[in-house]
Amino acid sequence: MMPKISKLNVPEKPRKLVVFPERIGSLVINGFHHGREESNYEEIESGEELQTFDLTRDFALKQMIKDRCYDFDDELISFPQNKNRNLGSVVLHACNDDEKRSDLEYEISRKEINLEKLQRLASSGIPDGGSLRATIWKLLLGYLPTSRHLWEKELNESRLKYDKLKEEFLRKPSELSWRKDKSMILLGHDTCSGVIEPLKRYNISKDDDHPLSLGKTSIWHQYFEFTEISEQIDRDLQRTHPDLEFFSGDSSLSRKNKESMRNILLLFAKLNPAISYVQGMNEVLAPLYYVFSTDNDEHNVANLEADTFSCFVILMSSCVDHFCQQFDCGSFGIHSTLSKLSELLKTNDEELWHHLEFKTKVNPQFYAFRWITLLLTQEFSLHHILRIWDTLLSNPFGLQEMLLRICCAMLMCVKSKLIRGDFVDNLKLLQHFPEVDVEHLLQVAQGMQNLDTSFHSTM
Repeated sequence: MMPKISKLNVPEKPRKLVVFPERIGSLVINGFHHGREESNYEEIESGEELQTFDLTRDFALKQMIKDRCYDFDDELISFPQNKNRNLGSVVLHACNDDEKRSDLEYEISRKEINLEKLQRLASSGIPDGGSLRATIWKLLLGYLPTSRHLWEKELNESRLKYDKLKEEFLRKPSELSWRKDKSMILLGHDTCSGVIEPLKRYNISKDDDHPLSLGKTSIWHQYFEFTEISEQIDRDLQRTHPDLEFFSGDSSLSRKNKESMRNILLLFAKLNPAISYVQGMNEVLAPLYYVFSTDNDEHNVANLEADTFSCFVILMSSCVDHFCQQFDCGSFGIHSTLSKLSELLKTNDEELWHHLEFKTKVNPQFYAFRWITLLLTQEFSLHHILRIWDTLLSNPFGLQEMLLRICCAMLMCVKSKLIRGDFVDNLKLLQHFPEVDVEHLLQVAQGMQNLDTSFHSTM
């Protein structure tokens, strides 16, 4: 039985998406500004859950192509045993990586970077190691401008804004109260006399800093309001890539990483109350945080949390509608996106589309909701996720357009199994997607026939 898909409810008013403040900012809906103004949002439950499943990796890698629809052969194909042949393949791969790295390094070293050329180069994969992927992802997301001389200025401004937001929204009330008392003493006021002038910066009245205060402007009320969200984030971070020490375990490294990721997700939730935090956002955040941590530049690593937050906000702005139930039926909502996936499959493999839609009645919402909303982060290993995201972020038509291509290619690459399967077989297969040749998968996605031009305009 399929688990119930639960998503956040938001008001019926159409929302206007802006970035606040400039470049770093937050997703702001219906004029919400810095969390200080009164909003007319309905109450939402924190930490509501996207559809998640435990994935098993018990399918063999398929290498043979069965027909022009790019099916994998049903027979298990073993890897070549000839050592010389394997060695030659490794050498060729290394040579290709070196050439690709050289081309990419040259492109990002130019005073004015040609973004279109960078997109073409990066779409075929960014070699691992060094700062290359971290820098290119920041360029592809628009966090770094294409003019190199502006990098230092833009980064300094964005990082300073993040520090200010973090200090304002993530500081514990007890620390804020201590700072207020200290400020009053420096101003010559007796903090125990009851005659305390409010600190305008924090909009605090003399009763607002009491832990039992029920006022909506109370810093303690606001703190406890997000306790449940904070606890949900902590639970989800414990389950983020549990097989990798970088994210899990009790080492000082993993604890530091989880604390930084917690800050990012909690700040995002506080700045965006209509979206808040939805379970699964931790999975979307993880690849960004991991890649930026591999930067060789010590100054960039020192600002890892700030840069990751900014890029996470940019990335979420491209898929925010998929997290909000109120937008499900809109032109950018999840139902519309799933319909586009179905249309794309019909265009490229009508036989498979007909089998899934009419014979077995395995509709896209049964499996592709998670694929699309979490950007495929639960279907592949982290190493393969990074490679897939190279292509996703490089697409000139936008991330969502390429995401649907890859989802369609995933179906086509397991066509032979799907054609033979019934509802239960196919649902199990697509909810526990088998390991495949990712490079071939991406080739299929990039080479498939697209929908008409109106498809691009709505992505």
